[in-house]
Amino acid sequence: MSHEKNNEAYSHTFEWSGSEIKYIDEIKIDSCNHVLIGRYGGNSSAGAHKNEDGALVWTGSDWELSMILDGHHSSESVDLVIQTIQKEWHHISEILSKPIKHVFSLLESHLLSVFQSSDFIHACENVKGETACLISVRKENYLWWFSIGDCVLYLFHEELHKLGQYAMNQRQFYEWIGFVNTFSLPVPCYTSGVRGLRKGRNVILMLTDGVLECGKEYFQNARNIYNELTDETKLETGLKNILQHVHENLGSDSATIICWEYNNPCSAQYPSDLPNRSE
Repeated sequence: MSHEKNNEAYSHTFEWSGSEIKYIDEIKIDSCNHVLIGRYGGNSSAGAHKNEDGALVWTGSDWELSMILDGHHSSESVDLVIQTIQKEWHHISEILSKPIKHVFSLLESHLLSVFQSSDFIHACENVKGETACLISVRKENYLWWFSIGDCVLYLFHEELHKLGQYAMNQRQFYEWIGFVNTFSLPVPCYTSGVRGLRKGRNVILMLTDGVLECGKEYFQNARNIYNELTDETKLETGLKNILQHVHENLGSDSATIICWEYNNPCSAQYPSDLPNRSE
């Protein structure tokens, strides 16, 4: 299921599940248009023998949609969520083509309707295990996310870095889609949000916890991730360095990263008592 394709319906798409290609002891970097996908299945000498992560990327003319998943107990829930979202392409792409002021509220409502449908809940009852799932969309000068579980989304920009701001969401434990399913609850538990991008170079990065939970947990400090992705370093080189660190520090869990860069031409907001530095 690991492949990129290009057709008339949408410009580029990429999907991958660790159930088919594990990448044990192997760092693999692929791209979907300008979006990079880095995968590492873990160090076999530390006991790694399976990969239950997954990824899905779509890119349109003025947006990117990325989904990263971290399964538990099997990859069945990962495969189910990827297949479910793939079937929603026409609905989601139609939403993404609308004016920006409508896009994110409509997208969240649509995802909730899909994940709370009786068909999907029934399918979850028949899979082994469950998965964390993080979906993000960049359209125009905004970044939106929808998160279940403990995958992390980062927005890296020099101005935010100076203030110590990196992660957009907080890791949430005991929250999944699958056999144990937040969407089977009377009130589903998830987080979502929107951020405006700063003017200039913005780097958007999503990861599974295999990047964070190895060795002395060096990348738990998001500043260390930021430092791998500076202007002087190509994104692909930065991703390889991060995954190489996981390998060298005997990471036993799978580590997956989705990352891309967007140069935002739009002015950003500043406090009213400061000059407008975005011009």
